[in-house]
Amino acid sequence: MRHDLTFSRRAPVPGVRPTWPASIMRVQLLALAAFLVMPGLAAVAGDVPAGLQTVRQDLTPEDLARVTAITAPTTDFSKAEPFELMQGGAGTSRKRINQDAFSHSSANLTFEEEGTFKLGNGLFRKLWVSSPSSTQASDGLGPLFNARACQSCHLKDGRGHPPEANPDATSMFLRLAREAETAEEKAAIAEHRVLNFADPVYGGQLQDLAVPGLAGEGRMAISYSEVPVTLGDGSTVSLRQPSYSVENPGYGPLGPTTTLSPRVTPQMIGLGLVEQIHPADILANADPDDGDGDGISGKAAIVRDGRSGELTLGRFGWKASRSTIREQSAEAFVGDLGISNPDIKRAHGDCTETQAACLAMPTGVQERLGDTEAPDPVLDLVTFYSQNLAVPARRKVEDPAVLKGKKLFYDLGCASCHTPKFVTRRDAPNKAQAFQLIWPYSDFLLHDMGEGLADGQQVGDATGTEWRTPPLWGIGLTKRVNGHTFFLHDGRARNLDEAILWHGGESAASRDGYAAATAAERAALIKFLESL
Repeated sequence: MRHDLTFSRRAPVPGVRPTWPASIMRVQLLALAAFLVMPGLAAVAGDVPAGLQTVRQDLTPEDLARVTAITAPTTDFSKAEPFELMQGGAGTSRKRINQDAFSHSSANLTFEEEGTFKLGNGLFRKLWVSSPSSTQASDGLGPLFNARACQSCHLKDGRGHPPEANPDATSMFLRLAREAETAEEKAAIAEHRVLNFADPVYGGQLQDLAVPGLAGEGRMAISYSEVPVTLGDGSTVSLRQPSYSVENPGYGPLGPTTTLSPRVTPQMIGLGLVEQIHPADILANADPDDGDGDGISGKAAIVRDGRSGELTLGRFGWKASRSTIREQSAEAFVGDLGISNPDIKRAHGDCTETQAACLAMPTGVQERLGDTEAPDPVLDLVTFYSQNLAVPARRKVEDPAVLKGKKLFYDLGCASCHTPKFVTRRDAPNKAQAFQLIWPYSDFLLHDMGEGLADGQQVGDATGTEWRTPPLWGIGLTKRVNGHTFFLHDGRARNLDEAILWHGGESAASRDGYAAATAAERAALIKFLESL
């Protein structure tokens, strides 16, 4: 069986005949109809903005049938599925696996697009400096910031880590938010006019670094306690329970209701493909009221697009708070680097009105270049780079232990949230992401993960116990690329075993099933995850 084929941007879908007998076509269309009116979609229909499509209108009936057939959950675990090796579609990287495995461009870019990607890569790695500076193309950093370059946190375009992995180069920070206090503030969140309310003094993010002449806001402090968990076979696993605080807050105490939400940076691969998953396919998996009674009640994150102001589907960030990669990039420029851009023109970054010394610092805005520190070409190029980082090919897809672990993954219900595959929009703006069969292993919905993983911080539609299902593709290469195996939103899990055992809330049954499995079964499941 060939596994080097996938949905090409220039050819029909491989593995599925271009013409179908009428009887098969009817079966597939009936399956699709059932899929589109399943309880989950009906449950969210009333909450979906009018402009958000709940039915795929980018495909012909023939294409719909083909997509339904190819994305149906497998029931055969004796061998790999067709095209499973190419988990990033035609853009999958087949290059040698090494520390640069997450830094390759999509394999189906044109020659011209390769050049654009490389320009974006240069800007992604660029070290910014404070103002004023003789290097005017690089000044504008801060005044408060967490890093000097995008690459500083997204090292090798991969996963961040808590401080103990490398105290001198941590890629973890604290989000700050206070409770909505008045009826007007609560309405603003409910109506998606704001995601939440920042700390009145420190803003939306604790920034430990500052330009010369200004003090940083403080340091994140972490302490851990060990929580033993006894598995079904009598063996014990110790889980780290973290506690967070701010050391030496430089501008006085934080607000009394301010919550601290730790975040490590996620890996960057496949973002452009995720952006082109049709909203109907994500909404079809939503079941906020658990209408089917399976204990899984994922809900869509509805957010307001930063540029158009329209309500749309959030799919990026730990709590699905951003709808596009450009918006995510613009926020990172301002929040992490203190660099203004065409979409967010705050030249003083996250400085608040109470931080007078911060607001008095010079900025890097130069009239001859425009009214921001990172004009349009910069944001455009960094966005393009972020959209086109390739997903590496799977490994050992036919290994019997991997196939055994895959079956357990399905049997335990892990695939209920970590949806294996999608087919992207045929009408995607860039043909490189159009009509691709991809395997992200995520439904991109919000799920209640229980009090154990709660941060107590509301972000838009996400409550203090809810998180977006993170994609699993590439997870097995974390050690190779980033030199560590710290997982979850705050890196508390020291390996995949601990990450699974931290699951709670809607995923408690899957966690308990894993804990009750034999040591050989658990090892097989880990082997499957490491093949992604």
